[in-house]
Amino acid sequence: MTRLYVIPMELKQANAFVYNFHRHHKPVQGHRFSIGCMDEMSVVRGVCIVGRPVARNTNAHDVLEVTRLCTDGTKNACSFLYSAAARIGKAMGYKKIQTFILDSETGSSLLASGWHFELKTPGGQWIHTDGKPRRTDQPVCAKQRFGKALVNESLRTAAQEDKR
Repeated sequence: MTRLYVIPMELKQANAFVYNFHRHHKPVQGHRFSIGCMDEMSVVRGVCIVGRPVARNTNAHDVLEVTRLCTDGTKNACSFLYSAAARIGKAMGYKKIQTFILDSETGSSLLASGWHFELKTPGGQWIHTDGKPRRTDQPVCAKQRFGKALVNESLRTAAQEDKR
């Protein structure tokens, strides 16, 4: 079995990997952080780009979103990266991390990483607030949202009360 290690990545590096390997998505515009996984031979096997939530009504101060996760097919690389992204998000103080996958995908890597299915979206088109149409070069089909709580709310409340 291949041993994997977490490495920090610049967005440019992560996007280059996405460009070369992702089945249905293009590189992203921005991120909060990006990580990769590397094997013992120093070969990058996958990347995870984590950013602000795409949906307008999601609190971008408390929630992170995995906007791209891409591997070369190395066994367990997806679940390894999902777990690492959640640990990093927790260390940064975020309350939750989430991601959307195509409805046709199983989500087995997410489930193996302790994430939970939250809801199904119908997909489709929407219009930017400035009237520009949405990109159509990426999937607009139904998707599934998976998430993972990063902070125990009762511990957070107790810590906030201690500060008073």
